[in-house]
Amino acid sequence: MKPAHLHNTEDCRAVSEILQRIGDKWSLLVVRRLGDGSMRFNELRHAVGGISQKMLTTTLRSLERDGFVTRTVFATIPPRVDYELTDLGRELLIPVKGLAEWAMTNMGRVNEARQRFDGDLAA
Repeated sequence: MKPAHLHNTEDCRAVSEILQRIGDKWSLLVVRRLGDGSMRFNELRHAVGGISQKMLTTTLRSLERDGFVTRTVFATIPPRVDYELTDLGRELLIPVKGLAEWAMTNMGRVNEARQRFDGDLAA
């Protein structure tokens, strides 16, 4: 299968912009976790692990702005806020899962390549 080639600078910029948005460490992890279903903020923070409250807030706002996540506020005391993937977010989940599976499958090969490379530099 031949890869599709980008034909102009605008195409490259558009792809680059989207990849920068979704390609950061936290966005991929948040999308992956929300793939299991709607979650409250603290549930999501614990599920992602290692993310600060501020970073999760920033990540969720960016994902919401770009149409990948919805935020639903329930008028309860205390207020309840749920986050879930939109249709666009669920479409994104397909390559995200594929990338995660690829990473798990090839982690050993990547580590071996790094060791070889680092060994060559030391020599």
